[in-house]
Amino acid sequence: MEIIKTQIPDLLIVKNRFFKDERGFFMEHYNKKQLAEHNIHIAFCQDNLSQSSYGVIRGLHYQLAPHAQTKLVSVIVGRVWDVAVDLRKGSPTFGQWVGIELSDDNKTHFLIPQGFAHGFSVLSETAIFSYKCDQYYNQPAERGIRFDDPALAIDWRIPTDQAIVSPKDKIHPDFAEAEMNFNFISH
Repeated sequence: MEIIKTQIPDLLIVKNRFFKDERGFFMEHYNKKQLAEHNIHIAFCQDNLSQSSYGVIRGLHYQLAPHAQTKLVSVIVGRVWDVAVDLRKGSPTFGQWVGIELSDDNKTHFLIPQGFAHGFSVLSETAIFSYKCDQYYNQPAERGIRFDDPALAIDWRIPTDQAIVSPKDKIHPDFAEAEMNFNFISH
């Protein structure tokens, strides 16, 4: 397992080893012990899967503390552009975002800690997306930020006329108006 820091050091790329031959491939999708060897200790309690078609943009989603979720996300089938936005007041990267491509080819995971909004766009014909979460879904704590907020200027890598966005995601507030209750804690 390889852990790679992004431009926002708390957002981590997790690259698992995989073995490929004429039959296909094998990999450990999640290994708590290997993460612990990198000083990553997260008690995941809920796994989610979503299936989406090309052009779907989901997000930007988060839950307020104390129900905030750390997510370990990956793609089982297809390709997505995955984005996390720093919502931690006092963070040197507050309001900044990181995007990475996750796919069934690169078998990469993205570790998104509490205090970040998360979203993705589907770049392939279809995608099956996996989320491991350390907190249960809590509807009253659910919040969102408008996916196309000009202040964030996220390039979703989907032509605007081909974007498929739920009515709920279209009406989230801009970043400047979004409710957030996260504070940056220096390590």
